[in-house]
Amino acid sequence: MSGNRAVAYKGPGEVEVIDTDYPEFELKDGPGVNPANVGRKVPHGAILRTVATNICGSDQHMVRGRTTAPANLVLGHEITGEVVEVGPGVEFIKVGDLVSVPFNISCGRCKNCIERKTGICLNVNPDRPGSAYGYVDMGGWVGGQAEYVLVPYADWNLLKFPDKDQALEKIMDLTMLSDIFPTGFHGAVTAGVGVGSTVYVAGAGPVGLAAATSALLLGAAAVIVGDMNEGRLAQARSFGCETVDLSQGGPAEQIEQILGVPEVDCAVDAVGFEAKGHGHDAKEAPATVLNSLMDITAAGGAMGIPGLYVTGDPGASDEAAKKGSLSLSLGTGWAKSLSFTTGQCPVMKYNRGLMNAILHDRVHIAKNVNATAITLEDAPRGYKEFDAGAATKYVLNPNGYLDGKAA
Repeated sequence: MSGNRAVAYKGPGEVEVIDTDYPEFELKDGPGVNPANVGRKVPHGAILRTVATNICGSDQHMVRGRTTAPANLVLGHEITGEVVEVGPGVEFIKVGDLVSVPFNISCGRCKNCIERKTGICLNVNPDRPGSAYGYVDMGGWVGGQAEYVLVPYADWNLLKFPDKDQALEKIMDLTMLSDIFPTGFHGAVTAGVGVGSTVYVAGAGPVGLAAATSALLLGAAAVIVGDMNEGRLAQARSFGCETVDLSQGGPAEQIEQILGVPEVDCAVDAVGFEAKGHGHDAKEAPATVLNSLMDITAAGGAMGIPGLYVTGDPGASDEAAKKGSLSLSLGTGWAKSLSFTTGQCPVMKYNRGLMNAILHDRVHIAKNVNATAITLEDAPRGYKEFDAGAATKYVLNPNGYLDGKAA
């Protein structure tokens, strides 16, 4: 085969569906590919025909021009697919398998992978620990918003669904296993959510809704979601969350109206570095969420921070923030003995268990995030609507597997 179609970043505010090369078992030079990775052989890889590939808020940061992503970078790190080719080093994954792809690429061989810290694999990105498909500074592995995609270390990285027909029936839920469901779950777990917990989730985008879903799955007594977007807050209420409208001011007073006290046991930051202040005319203030979470989290509590923070943000509001330096009230966190967990979610730590929860009808994540399938050619529209605040998780359908599927 020689053809492929993919979604590429063209410049701030612009994506385009382009013709591109069919994957090979070798990394080629191209936009965003680390020079040290060019020519890297991938005999341990598999080529997938994409079943579903989702638009993520992390992609949106790049498309807004808020990172150093180069033009023509093929986007997409949330991938579910069917195996169509395997390299000579693949032993267990077979052609025809239906699989979920963790967004973070890992080798399965290094110290961090052996310790299940797959978000910071030491061998897949020459510049720093950690890698992902179609993402700036992540080693240059080609993105999966495409008809076909290459996955390295296939025996290690791919989560095979045990029953293909059952998986296709639940595919709109299962596609969330590549990123947002494990990421939201990681945020809830690292925040210490358990039976009877009170939880505040900052941000009602797909990751925030996934974190709220996860908190309920973990047994939280009350889950409160804060945002300024009423459509997204309504989506949170649709599956049992309380909400606070941050356009009306900070969260503490509204939390007190719900719980009787202005604090929670656990907090999750699902916003990241493009955070705004509180109130009707709020401007960008990237430390707002982290500082407010320190204020409202009870002493001795914990904060899960799956929201993305970067070291290079050309569109930041001040020179310090352009380098990822934020004005944090660390003294507040120290005085309250708060714990913080940041960084990529180690997807493989959670995805098998969450798959089983989906397959056994313990959770309906696609409905909770309002997953909606659109064609690959409709990706530019999906990006624009998502950027405008649509309360929707857009799922791209490059090869027709999702025809007639609903959340």
